[in-house]
Amino acid sequence: MLESMGLPLPAESIIIAASLYAGSTHHLEIQWIVVATIIGAIMGDNLGYLIGHRYGYSLLRKHGTKVGLTEERLLLGRYLFKRHGGIIVFLGRFVAILRVFVALLAGANRMPWTTFLFYNALGGIAWGGGYAIITYQLGKQIEKITGPVGITLAAFSVVFIVGAFLFLKKNEKRLTEEALEQARLEENNSSSPAKQRSSNGHHS
Repeated sequence: MLESMGLPLPAESIIIAASLYAGSTHHLEIQWIVVATIIGAIMGDNLGYLIGHRYGYSLLRKHGTKVGLTEERLLLGRYLFKRHGGIIVFLGRFVAILRVFVALLAGANRMPWTTFLFYNALGGIAWGGGYAIITYQLGKQIEKITGPVGITLAAFSVVFIVGAFLFLKKNEKRLTEEALEQARLEENNSSSPAKQRSSNGHHS
């Protein structure tokens, strides 16, 4: 819940650790891990949305740089929400930096709350339930994943993580450039009527 509100805490690591522990020792019940994860995710995101809606970009500009949310990334977030708001809320649950800030950005961008709630709930269920159940099953089978099979799976995991990171960095740069260009166009378009009114006033 606290991570979804905007605090950089290791929620994903806690879910994975708890689910592995439940699967390998059976000292925790997986259904309650799933319930706690989903409720915490949805509650935290809604509180984060309210904070973003109330304080807007002033809060994010003031404190965002402390955790890597630069001015360019704020602009990127605004651009993405205008084009793909619901999808960003859903997929943002699966990306660490977005998971922390997606609710704040949704609120700051004045995304309709009902739309946010729908995609937020879908993302919370898919992320929380998916991570917990898959990791739980892995914990149950953990003793069988040894030797060459374990090494192969680990190697594939590393390649996938590195590839995903490089893909995100590359597309972040491209999207940021598009966002900057779009912002300049919108600024020019918004200033044109003012210039026209000024010109008409001058002529009159």
